[in-house]
Amino acid sequence: MNKPTAIIADDERLMREQLRHRLGEAWPELQILAEAKNGEEAVDLVRRLQPDLIFLDIRMPGKSGIEAARDIAGRCHVVFVTAYDEYAVEAFEHGAIDYLLKPADPARLAVTLARLKLRLAERTSAPDLGAVLGRLESLAGRLQGGAAPRPFLQWIQAGLGQQVRLFPIDEVVFLQAQDKYTAVATRKEIALVRKPIREFIDELDPALFWQIHRAILVAAREIATVSREGERLLVHLKGRAERLEVSRSFAGRFRQM
Repeated sequence: MNKPTAIIADDERLMREQLRHRLGEAWPELQILAEAKNGEEAVDLVRRLQPDLIFLDIRMPGKSGIEAARDIAGRCHVVFVTAYDEYAVEAFEHGAIDYLLKPADPARLAVTLARLKLRLAERTSAPDLGAVLGRLESLAGRLQGGAAPRPFLQWIQAGLGQQVRLFPIDEVVFLQAQDKYTAVATRKEIALVRKPIREFIDELDPALFWQIHRAILVAAREIATVSREGERLLVHLKGRAERLEVSRSFAGRFRQM
């Protein structure tokens, strides 16, 4: 029996690399034939290489994943990859279409791969995408039109030495502006991101990350205590030794002290 084959299509290199790694762990027999950076490349690769599966990001420049899926329909099984869980998942749940949320979660990946293996073993035809694609196009229009809020960040891409790493949001302890960079601290390490902290302020859930200074965001779950030293208000962390100063503009959050 021939090994199953697949293509990964995503405009973000790190997302492609992460998914390839997760697939290698969960399904070693799966052969990744190629990677595409956009919808046009994805359609061309499917036509030329005829894979069994394609992992297709919904939002890509040029031809979107939804548009590419229309051209691919019937040629192979499509697994959509999306960051918009609260808006897009409903469209998948009511159809015979598989999906993954960014970044790929091992538990969800295992469920998806189990279904795909069964379909390939039974030689099940790739399902009709028509109805699901219609729902997805409607949801995409709402997202682009501003009817739905932008989802909060679920991971941060950061530099660590000569490497680029993906840090899940639930591992981040605090973020602090440093010149043109933002320092992203976990309990074990600090990495630099070439991105101003004001962008993180807009992209992180304010219920989970509290702004305590114009240059500092801290994960609320990582706050151990808050103390006063004269006029200064200091946040003490559970997993790190730093003491982060609260500016007067944000001291109201701790006024009960």
